[in-house]
Amino acid sequence: MTRADAIEQALRTRLAPAHLSVVDESAAHAGHAGAAGGGGHFRILVVAAAFRGQDAVSRHRLVYAALGDSMRAEIHAVALQTFTPEEWDARSQ
Repeated sequence: MTRADAIEQALRTRLAPAHLSVVDESAAHAGHAGAAGGGGHFRILVVAAAFRGQDAVSRHRLVYAALGDSMRAEIHAVALQTFTPEEWDARSQ
């Protein structure tokens, strides 16, 4: 299982997203000081009902909590986009 697969599985289990995209951008950061320690760079988009009533910081904390120890060991950087299903639908129109 790749790191991206593990991230996706953790987020699906904890947040039950309506839409989820996990992109491993680590190759684009080869040679970066943080990447030298083995941590990856990921772009994650999550659409989940769990974000209703949450501000951006709270949403990110929910994602970090879902990722648990991976945030300290396997992930060096993450770019997050978090939406409620309603926000996602509005963007699609």
